[in-house]
Amino acid sequence: MDGIVMEEEDDCPELVPIDTPTGPPGGQIPVTIITGYLGAGKTTLLNYILTEQHNKRIAVILNEFGEGSALEKSLAVSHAGELYEEWLELRNGCLCCSVKDNGLKAIENLMEKKGKFDYILLETTGLADPGAVASMFWVDAELGSDIYLDGIVTVIDAKYGLQQLTEEKADGLINEAARQIAVADLTIINKTDLVNEEELAQIRDAVRSINGLVKILETQKSRVDLSEVLDLHSFDSKDGANLAEKLQLVKSTRPHLDKSILTVTFEVAGDLPEDALNVFIQDLLWEKMFKNKEGQPMTVIRLKGIVSFAGKAHQVMLQGVHELYDLNETPQLWEENSRINRLVFIGRNLDKDVLQEQFMSSVVRGAERN
Repeated sequence: MDGIVMEEEDDCPELVPIDTPTGPPGGQIPVTIITGYLGAGKTTLLNYILTEQHNKRIAVILNEFGEGSALEKSLAVSHAGELYEEWLELRNGCLCCSVKDNGLKAIENLMEKKGKFDYILLETTGLADPGAVASMFWVDAELGSDIYLDGIVTVIDAKYGLQQLTEEKADGLINEAARQIAVADLTIINKTDLVNEEELAQIRDAVRSINGLVKILETQKSRVDLSEVLDLHSFDSKDGANLAEKLQLVKSTRPHLDKSILTVTFEVAGDLPEDALNVFIQDLLWEKMFKNKEGQPMTVIRLKGIVSFAGKAHQVMLQGVHELYDLNETPQLWEENSRINRLVFIGRNLDKDVLQEQFMSSVVRGAERN
């Protein structure tokens, strides 16, 4: 990647003051994880969000691994024993800081010192697995934290994204760019002005083949409508109605670039036994018991679904990231005669036929036998 392309990432734009910051919100504060390869436009996106006229108090937290960003360079002032290296308070009430520890404690300490925010945006390093960071926030939210995981946004370079997705990894490791797309709730294909329509269609198809559920935005210079990036509610029951609609549209995908990561979806009518579903999910996520036809273990990176349990009038939302999963009742009621369970698995070495057969034999037929 040549130096000219990187300059956009290195230039820190002028900060625009906002005269009417809002007061601190009540309740929990949403955290959005922003991920993507170095050079894709993450820092430009964060600068844009910080300086856009949005009347929100946003904390942008950068980790210490960035190499090419002027923002990160300006913040790299070390304080021995401090969790934050430095912060930059903007006149619009937003805050930018560099954190040595991505953990929840660092962010809670920061909120104690600087007050609450409307939103927290956490940037992960170019090679980080956003799923691991997401899992941590998800667990902490369950433990009664002040913050909750709102969604995962992956920024993709329209010009170099395909090249990054096709890089072969040694020892059978998962391609990081493909993993970042697999775990995302929203992908932003940036720098669309640098490619033609055919190249844009190729990267769009590649993203969709990996993650059949993800929403795709296309931008130049990381300029997006903030309402499409914030308040995603991807991990809470508010997403239940949207998720139910989305799951009806998702189709299983064929391997495209990283031959092994794809989306598998199927639906099953009727009520499911909760215990049997838990055993199936644990065997899949924790024990890695299921193998595809080539004998390779199936690895799920992201799991979503709407399921029906006997005796429950409300739809139940299933969410999973790596080994973590959760079942939450949503406000949506099942209509009569329409109880259809829909499951979407995004991951590696997935085989729809084997997965569906395991589900039918252990969950559905198991219930019938009982």
